[in-house]
Amino acid sequence: MNKSEREAGSADFGFRRVEAADKPGLVRDVFDSVAPRYDLMNDLMSGGIHRLWKQAMIDWLGPRPGWHVLDVAGGTGDIALRMLERVTLHVTVCDLTPKMLGTGRDRALDLGRTDGIDWICGDAELLPIADNACDAYTIAFGLRNVTHIDRALAEARRVLKPGGRFLCLEFSRVILPVLGRLYDLYSFQVLPALGALVAGDRAAYEYLVESIRRFPAQAELAEMLRAAGFDMVKLRNLSGGIAALHSAWRL
Repeated sequence: MNKSEREAGSADFGFRRVEAADKPGLVRDVFDSVAPRYDLMNDLMSGGIHRLWKQAMIDWLGPRPGWHVLDVAGGTGDIALRMLERVTLHVTVCDLTPKMLGTGRDRALDLGRTDGIDWICGDAELLPIADNACDAYTIAFGLRNVTHIDRALAEARRVLKPGGRFLCLEFSRVILPVLGRLYDLYSFQVLPALGALVAGDRAAYEYLVESIRRFPAQAELAEMLRAAGFDMVKLRNLSGGIAALHSAWRL
């Protein structure tokens, strides 16, 4: 049995290899742990820059009145609520982790937002959504946590209507060498310590940093989108490639 055959039933969990069947539970445990402080940690980790990245995502999406948008791995509602502030549409938030969804629902209620949004617990690789149901599919900082990216992309295409839009915001590969060295130092030294101090879980943020390094680079993800049957694939680097946007269409 060669290496590829041995690893066929395994998956990356950060820098570890685990049984593929075990990864969803491990990911759920991570986000169960950090859910109450997840949005605060995003602000602290990025110095608030993640807000600009999300704004760029929604600007590029250009949501239209009456759309049905599926926001996957969007448990805390950050992307969904930003879209609803801009235009009247319906957003279905789908997340693997009940505690993340609970955080999002509480946040929406605190804002008085009860219309135009619903919340479902589900796996990005087996979405509880009908075929051809959505005008747009968004996923922000979630694709790197799925077990099989190709399956998640196939599901994204399945649920989109013909002419539907896919848009992913994810950490990616830094394209500036000097920035890359500083970013590595910050990622591996500062972020886990910050996770321990603020979220009470150093290991969760060690995993999150490692998962970024395991995620496909910009061009590779673009090729995966094409292989999944998407058309008009484009990408934009943000902050020197610390994050990237990938856009594609189901034609």
